[in-house]
Amino acid sequence: MSHTSQIKVRGFHLDIYQHVNNARYLEFLEEARWEYLEESGDIEFFQSLGLAWVIVNININYRASATMGHTLNIETSLSKVGGKSAVFNQKITIAGTDVAVADADITFVVLDQKTGKAVPIEGALLERMQSHLNATGEEI
Repeated sequence: MSHTSQIKVRGFHLDIYQHVNNARYLEFLEEARWEYLEESGDIEFFQSLGLAWVIVNININYRASATMGHTLNIETSLSKVGGKSAVFNQKITIAGTDVAVADADITFVVLDQKTGKAVPIEGALLERMQSHLNATGEEI
């Protein structure tokens, strides 16, 4: 399953070189993941179990500059699910073009909010997450 979000680049997103600052892309990616989780119903599902998704690693590649006025498409998909972690893949393009601005793999664990410890991804949790895998998703 894939989800696309849009963000319009505003002046406050820019750095002194008049393009989107690299740190802002992390915020754009996070906003798109939240939208994905809200629309899929996963926020309520995980909250009802006392669980949270916690980022443990981000690998991001910057491909091209985005500037004020651009609308960015952010495609978000769950690409891998393993026994202890899972990976979101996100791609940012300039809307209406094939220009790739950035792409990232975001690894996360599922945290028990009471104990503060990561939980194994198994049973109903595994089934829920596997239902989100994209066509090329695989278990890790």
